Amino acid sequence: MSATRLRGPQFVLILYALLVAISGLAGFLIATFVSGLRPPRFLFLIPFPPTQLGFAAYGALTVALVLGVPLLLVVYVSRHIDDDAAAQN
Repeated sequence: MSATRLRGPQFVLILYALLVAISGLAGFLIATFVSGLRPPRFLFLIPFPPTQLGFAAYGALTVALVLGVPLLLVVYVSRHIDDDAAAQN
């Protein structure tokens, strides 16, 4: 029985990429079916055009940043904080 099993980090990375892709698709679909949209501003600074590609990029980048920063913090803590506590014992 050879079942393909994903390790934890691989699963999290695939899930992260899938969520970013879905948010990009959602932005694309919103710009396709909703009219009269104003241009979105990434981080309140960078304006994106109110087109399908602009909303797709805005959605994907926003979710990538909102999920990516905490994920990077978890990776950092799991690699460094646990090692310091084990070294003191």
